[in-house]
Amino acid sequence: MTTVFIYAIIAIILFVAAFITKRRFGLLGLALAAGSILNGIWAYDAGLVAGLFGVPSTFLTSAIVSVIVILLPAIVLLFHGSTYRTLLGRIIGASLFTVLAISFMIEPLSHALIVQGVGSDIYTGLLSARANIIGVGLIVAIIDLFLTKPAHFSGKHHKR
Repeated sequence: MTTVFIYAIIAIILFVAAFITKRRFGLLGLALAAGSILNGIWAYDAGLVAGLFGVPSTFLTSAIVSVIVILLPAIVLLFHGSTYRTLLGRIIGASLFTVLAISFMIEPLSHALIVQGVGSDIYTGLLSARANIIGVGLIVAIIDLFLTKPAHFSGKHHKR
């Protein structure tokens, strides 16, 4: 049951961060994909770097390092980019970001957290639907990028 609480706490933190910053889902979703690719490339090396700082190399340590590498591009983009103007857009965008982030993180966290009891059915269902959730989430992220209107600058641009 504690594993369910850990996932719930992570989900709440991700939702609140995306909701408060009002950032659009498109860029954040693609940043999660970039973080996942970087995790695949750097997971072993990042674990070795953590070991150099005196962090013991365990399954939990490698899972935490993987989660950080996956989330880092999205965390950086939480402070830059276009925003939603409506409350409904913020809620939908934050929800989509949370679901996509959990889908990317479920595999690395599964190496460190043992799911038992009530949460095992939810966990198994999410793990089996992971590829579909990620695929649909990235398509929705790209569509959201196309729906983003470019910023208009107030100053006049003169050709020289």
